[in-house]
Amino acid sequence: MTQLAPGDAAATRKDDVVVLVVPADGSYLAVLRTATAGLAARLQFTLDEIEDLRIAVDEACAMLLAVAPTGADLTCEFEVTPEALAINVTAPVKDSAALPGGQSFSWQVLTALAGTVSTETTDEQATIRLVKNRTNPT
Repeated sequence: MTQLAPGDAAATRKDDVVVLVVPADGSYLAVLRTATAGLAARLQFTLDEIEDLRIAVDEACAMLLAVAPTGADLTCEFEVTPEALAINVTAPVKDSAALPGGQSFSWQVLTALAGTVSTETTDEQATIRLVKNRTNPT
């Protein structure tokens, strides 16, 4: 991430943000799961919480892969704060495809594993946001 000059009015950068862009192909999801685990460990999540987040990221990616066109990229943005790990997974959508609804099994899995889950869909792309709060922030 580019660091701006301290006096720059536009210097409203986020402190700890990691952005990974991988091909929208299931064979690259291990990279995102590994990054998730590493960042969650940095926040001292428990082993169970880390595994839950890995599974949640995998599920979010699977949902997006189902609506992404061939040859697209999957973007995963991790925002690390002292209180939480927020993960935005984004992919372009083909033919105005829709993500599964809030009552779907996939959605229930995400909510159970990640804590707070939300989506944003436009005609061009879909984003799934996962936010896992730390149980004991320091």
